[in-house]
Amino acid sequence: MITDPAFYATAVVAVLIVGVAKGGLAGGIGIIGVPLMALTIGPIRAAGIMLPILMAMDVFAVRTYWRQWDEGNLRYMIPGAVLGTVVGTLTFRYLSADALRVLIGVISAGYALSWFLAAGERPARSASLGRGTFWSTLAGFTSFSVHAGGPPIHVYLLPQRLDKTTFQATTVAFFFLINWFKLGPYAWLGQLDLSNLKTSLVLAPLAPLGIALGVWLHHRIDETWFFRVVYASLLVIGVKLIYDGAWA
Repeated sequence: MITDPAFYATAVVAVLIVGVAKGGLAGGIGIIGVPLMALTIGPIRAAGIMLPILMAMDVFAVRTYWRQWDEGNLRYMIPGAVLGTVVGTLTFRYLSADALRVLIGVISAGYALSWFLAAGERPARSASLGRGTFWSTLAGFTSFSVHAGGPPIHVYLLPQRLDKTTFQATTVAFFFLINWFKLGPYAWLGQLDLSNLKTSLVLAPLAPLGIALGVWLHHRIDETWFFRVVYASLLVIGVKLIYDGAWA
């Protein structure tokens, strides 16, 4: 188990932010969890420690938003998520975490900028099997690698202009399925060793606290500001990921 106080100084903040994102802000800022923890430990180990915590959070979040998700979108998204996870599993040992950061950063920042420049005036899109499969496959791949599946899913869902609760519930259900599906491959790759699991257990009590805070915020943020926060977080985190990956 990790005992370094510097690690817990970053990990506590990371887990709470991820919980708030899962509980009420559609996961946009949750992408910062692994990068924050990676300030004190390697990103691969950080991803391994985060997975059991994410799974615990998903249980609380799914219960909160039970059956408020868009089932049509999930039918389009789940096959791609499985495919992306399989690809992530098979290529795990050959991937550069920094290259992935740059990829996700470009997608996040580019899409957020395009939304702000268009002032959100684009017509709403409908659910699509082609787009849903493409973006969920990318989300499955990046989620498996560094728990950064949020931006690709936002690129697919945000143009549909779902109401904030349906949007939140759909992302919650999607990542509940994908995170639990990752359990077997993570164990197979040695990511869930005893040291990582003990560290996850120490941090796990923060999961329901973060979710509860996120739910509280969700019901108190105006819908317009809700999506502005999501897009702004995509932009800031995208720039941060590009910087981190390119610098490394």
